[in-house]
Amino acid sequence: MNVTVFGTGYVGLVQGAVLAEVGHHVVCVDVDRNRIENLKKGKIPIYEPGLETLVTNNYAAGRLQFTTDAAEGVMHGDIQFIAVGTPPDEDGSADLKYVLTVAETIATNMQNSKIIINKSTVPVGTADKVGACVATALSKRNRADLGFDVVSNPEFLKEGSAVADCMRPDRIVIGTASKRAEDAMRELYAPFNRNHEKIIIMDVRSAELTKYAANCMLATKISFMNEMANLAERLGADIEMVRQGIGSDPRIGYQFIYPGAGYGGSCFPKDVQALVRTAESIDFDARVLKAVEHRNNEQKRVLYQKILNHFKGELKGKVFALWGLSFKPNTDDMREAPSRVLMEALWGAGAIVQAFDPEAMSEAQRIYQDRADLRLCLSKEAALEGADALVIITEWQAFKAPDFGLISAKLSQPVIFDGRNLFETERMKNKNIAYYSIGR
Repeated sequence: MNVTVFGTGYVGLVQGAVLAEVGHHVVCVDVDRNRIENLKKGKIPIYEPGLETLVTNNYAAGRLQFTTDAAEGVMHGDIQFIAVGTPPDEDGSADLKYVLTVAETIATNMQNSKIIINKSTVPVGTADKVGACVATALSKRNRADLGFDVVSNPEFLKEGSAVADCMRPDRIVIGTASKRAEDAMRELYAPFNRNHEKIIIMDVRSAELTKYAANCMLATKISFMNEMANLAERLGADIEMVRQGIGSDPRIGYQFIYPGAGYGGSCFPKDVQALVRTAESIDFDARVLKAVEHRNNEQKRVLYQKILNHFKGELKGKVFALWGLSFKPNTDDMREAPSRVLMEALWGAGAIVQAFDPEAMSEAQRIYQDRADLRLCLSKEAALEGADALVIITEWQAFKAPDFGLISAKLSQPVIFDGRNLFETERMKNKNIAYYSIGR
């Protein structure tokens, strides 16, 4: 099938590359000319395991193309994906200006019937707005005769495993009442639906809400576990033992119940806020979602409070080695990352941060430019030089089995603040390392 994808971010680029990999002919459109030229050269704008090979191979094979020419993109695909950003507006609601701009662009350039797919994370009711936008633009062209369907097809990708999630989805949600659109979507996704039925057909609004409900449920599990961790500390319990005790219950499971320094990234914070604002727009008080957001914001300051208490409020001039900048492993994404909240709090107290991350160094440089109180180091060992303490905030594999002798030797005092509970408390005690973790 001929497919067009508007947007070459996490969702659009991964979706386009994976569809090309199974044999569809895909054109990716973006307004960023520099990004498009780099993609043609095999330069990927994001770090996502497996994506570079997928893009370069399919581009070389001619199944994946990149362009800034929107008319070319609209002409190419009978199926048009909208996969552009929906950044939070000032009030936290999703900003739909990019989605609606693409919808108008499609309507302005289409010469035949199209199936328009909302892949972006959008509030309930967005498909109606996209449909109205397309109809208005077609009417202005006196081409109301051109048929179109608007489909909601939310993504459920995890940064760091997006390619695998897209190649082997656990479900494919399709929101449409059109038999024509449903048939086309079944054909599009047939290569991913061979082993067992993964396609779930529902009405458009239910599909739109499914995306938000999924992310908000996962965010809720994280915030709940962080609240239990804070409670465990005060009660003298060990949250890691509690986690094993409740995770063994199949109704709960082990996923997303790891205590830590709070969630971040491009999805959970934004989607919780957006659904709260949607609820407010219909005079519904989303108390649970508000509590999830509040707990997460507080959790991002827990490590800083432990640091402040250990050093008795005297942080000015102190140097902290920071392992981890990205909001999670296997990505360079620092959006809403707990590391940012921690670093900015330390800087506010007059401290210096020496940071290392396997992938997010360039992103940190882009965000913070040339701050004198941020030193970006070439290795995790280099970050320890002259530091007063080590802080771990991202659970990269490379951080899980460090040389504790080296850590003790390099630090002015052997103290570790661990925001991801990577080590056993008894082991740290035996090594004479002061060890602060979450919920223990």
